Amino acid sequence: MRAAPARIDLTPGVPDLAAFPRTAWLRAERAVLGGLAPSDFGYGDPRGAPALRRAVVNWLARNRGIRAEPDDVLVVSGVAQALGLIARVLRDDRVGAIAVEDPGSLGTGQHLRYCGMDTPPVPVDAEGVRVDALRASGAPAVLLTPAHQFPTGVVLGGERRRALMEWAESGDGGLIVEDDYDAEHRYDRAPVPALHAMLPERVCYTGSVSKLLAPALRVGWVLAPPRHRAALVDAKRYADLGNAVLTQLVLARLMESGALERQLRHLRRRHRRRRDAMIDGIRAHLPGAVVHGAAAGLHLMITFAPDTGLSDTALAAAALERGVKVHPLSWHHQHPDRPGLVMGYAASPPSDITTALTTLGEALRAAR
Repeated sequence: MRAAPARIDLTPGVPDLAAFPRTAWLRAERAVLGGLAPSDFGYGDPRGAPALRRAVVNWLARNRGIRAEPDDVLVVSGVAQALGLIARVLRDDRVGAIAVEDPGSLGTGQHLRYCGMDTPPVPVDAEGVRVDALRASGAPAVLLTPAHQFPTGVVLGGERRRALMEWAESGDGGLIVEDDYDAEHRYDRAPVPALHAMLPERVCYTGSVSKLLAPALRVGWVLAPPRHRAALVDAKRYADLGNAVLTQLVLARLMESGALERQLRHLRRRHRRRRDAMIDGIRAHLPGAVVHGAAAGLHLMITFAPDTGLSDTALAAAALERGVKVHPLSWHHQHPDRPGLVMGYAASPPSDITTALTTLGEALRAAR
């Protein structure tokens, strides 16, 4: 069902690829190419182009409240590679488990297990990850999406953040891997501080431009605690000798010129209209559905009462038969307690979203 084609695809995590700023990218690329020396086309620094590392530092200071130096930044091929490199370094340090949020990303858990990590689930409630359950898991590391938890949309609350910092600094604690998922894509709430800004010596911060520009660029970054930094650079060097330099330099120019901020403002307006269309469709066609995570992000989670007897996988399959693809919540939940759906809205125009919710309503009525 995950790989099946659909007339309207509401798969979560898919950005609006039609909004890629082609004109701004071409302008920046021409400017960069005009200024490159022949030596710039050789093998670069495996940590990333110095210009991009400086630009990332400035971007994070402006948008995420993180204070760092260019030498703290490792450029990677997206968050997926970041997690693979982190897993390798932790395995070499005799760490065999990274706790994950439950519910949490199905793909991320699969990726960590492919990299040889156990992934004990830690429950998430209305305040975020339960730190008491994290302590009980015995895991020496945890992967979190604290700014906009996937898939619930919950923001990690202040008390939980303090408890998490205490866990990280205690004898029972360890490394926090922060996936800054959808942090910039907010509509109805103030910015949420990054965990790395609170405790940089215990938080390994990861981010990318996959949702802001396009996954095909394969550009992201890691800010690692000092004890892991050299090992991560070595792992990156031996993985691929570093990212493509031209893409890095074009992105740096977009970041420093203000073009990326303009793109973000454009996307927020565009995504808000699509989110509103999805919420309207849910209210009109999915009675009893509770909406979660509407204040930010690129997707919505909806849940139904546990006593409905509804199977979310059956509902998603029925929708797919009618040409609409969504994710059942149970795919992302190791211990599901209620049926639900996870639906992305960024990649579809409002008219398609309206049609999709009408179709989902038909599938729901048939399932009942």
